[in-house]
Amino acid sequence: MKNKIKVVVGMSGGVDSAVSALLLKQQGYDVIGLFMNNWEEKDENGVCTATEDYEDVKRVCSSLNIPYYSVNFSKQYYDRVFTTFLEEYQKGRTPNPDVLCNREIKFGPFLEYAEMLGADFIATGHYCKVVEKNGLYYLKKAKDKSKDQSYFLNQLNQYQLSKVIFPLADIEKTEVRKIALQNQLENAKKKDSTGICFIGERNFKKFLQSYLPAKKGNIVDLNGNVVGTHDGVLYYTLGQRRGLNIGGLKGGNGKSWFVLDKDVKNNLLIVSQGEDEKLFSSSLIAVDFNWIPNIPEQNEFDCFAKFRYRQPDQEVKVKILDNVVHVFFKEKQRAITPGQYVVLYDSNENCLGGGVIDKVIF
Repeated sequence: MKNKIKVVVGMSGGVDSAVSALLLKQQGYDVIGLFMNNWEEKDENGVCTATEDYEDVKRVCSSLNIPYYSVNFSKQYYDRVFTTFLEEYQKGRTPNPDVLCNREIKFGPFLEYAEMLGADFIATGHYCKVVEKNGLYYLKKAKDKSKDQSYFLNQLNQYQLSKVIFPLADIEKTEVRKIALQNQLENAKKKDSTGICFIGERNFKKFLQSYLPAKKGNIVDLNGNVVGTHDGVLYYTLGQRRGLNIGGLKGGNGKSWFVLDKDVKNNLLIVSQGEDEKLFSSSLIAVDFNWIPNIPEQNEFDCFAKFRYRQPDQEVKVKILDNVVHVFFKEKQRAITPGQYVVLYDSNENCLGGGVIDKVIF
């Protein structure tokens, strides 16, 4: 009987997790809400968003008549996610903390805590799908492709996938809002959260500066000519156009300037005027690859890839080498960024897994 199956829902205070809890209760599951407090600092306006979010969780759970708890994983988050986040930036790379947060927190300590509460499964408000076939668990794209979040779950293992339910797998975001309004959920009109996982919306450069002080230096073009100054190479990303503060230069072509590379050792930010061909690469090397459900039998195959969230699928050829994965692009790709994740998909919308982009080949 479903009413004997206990599901602990990761409640964020947002509408997606609230509707997930509602749907599970309607389906007859024994539902418990669990709120994670993973970041204890106030934002730049002096507001602790976690406190506000937990108030929303309490109101939603009370209206659904389900028990709720709060758990603090701030130490685990700092040790497992934020430390790596800072170390990657110090190397001049651009990490993706949301991917790490899912693997190390939401499907790590959270799952363990839920099991201590007697949970048979956990559930989240992610837009994605898990399908079991012959004892293996496959991660698939959600029905709502504009909201699909399988990209962020590319590091999950078979056990983690076997213990999760995604109630929004086959529901469009617009329908989720309607369900919340029809059921008079307190947060039905609450805007979606953005920014760093659990840290939220910040002035990103200002936030980084409080943890990674960096010195100003020169911005140079491909010929080594100084065209401006930067606040610290760590604060910029490849392909970035805004915030460079490079005015019109004599002899320039009038086009916008873009970040091509970061020379951390010499504290130089390298730019080009216009989208130089050096911004486009032909392949990449990925490390720490996690395969779903397991490593392919063939060492070389064609599939699709995303190099950033919301990017349309790109056709690629994959070669699995000893400890790395070499991904070749059918069409050259713009601003492939070390530290980010390359995530692979087959033609049936199965996520094949993902790895950290370690090297870009032009």
